[in-house]
Amino acid sequence: MKKLIILLAFLSFSFIPQAQNIIGAWETTSISKDGDQIKSVLIFAKDYQVLSTYNALTGKFIQTNGGKWELEGDTMIKLIEFHTENAELVGTKISYKVRITTDELEIIERGLKFKRIDDGTPGKLQGAWLMSGRIRDGVTQSRDTNRPRKTMKILSGTRFQWIAYNTETKQFMGTGGGTYTTKNGNYNENIEFFSRDDAKAGLSLKFNYELIDGKWHHSGLSSKGDPIHEIWSIRE
Repeated sequence: MKKLIILLAFLSFSFIPQAQNIIGAWETTSISKDGDQIKSVLIFAKDYQVLSTYNALTGKFIQTNGGKWELEGDTMIKLIEFHTENAELVGTKISYKVRITTDELEIIERGLKFKRIDDGTPGKLQGAWLMSGRIRDGVTQSRDTNRPRKTMKILSGTRFQWIAYNTETKQFMGTGGGTYTTKNGNYNENIEFFSRDDAKAGLSLKFNYELIDGKWHHSGLSSKGDPIHEIWSIRE
């Protein structure tokens, strides 16, 4: 009986869906030809993901790509929505074999291994969000999230990244990311890279946040020091 219980426990662990097990953030580092430490971070939320690479010391942005994802067995299938290195891939699907364990994600064909940063916790804003409006002078200005021009923010339990892009023109407008925390109604960002201005790397920003009817209200001062009140909707 004891052996049966152990076997059942093992089987139940072994058959945890990989798609569920992949949610969260992952990273890998390498050394460039110039001796710089290069960091790549993968964030997976439900149905959407993003990969970004930047200089771990200076924050200099190198590249990003992402979009929708699904996992069929050990095959990852991605529908590309933005890609800074090859815009022609936008709108196409790519697939590759992966191996996922509790602490490691390997892209088999490339021999690329990522270590887990988090499993989607502890931050309270984990998921993929689209900017759906702003409040200016007390007036709510809504934004159509179905249009091709999007600003998406993907968060794991500890990592965040926003991306501005257009799926119709294949244009990439900008991105930034790093770590975040949520505590007592405060949402704090620590910027590690910012494609429009490397000098923003290392900056910490503090905002107020509130979930109202499932929407994320985000207010405070932007990286330029301008007051903002954004509304974000979870991406379905």
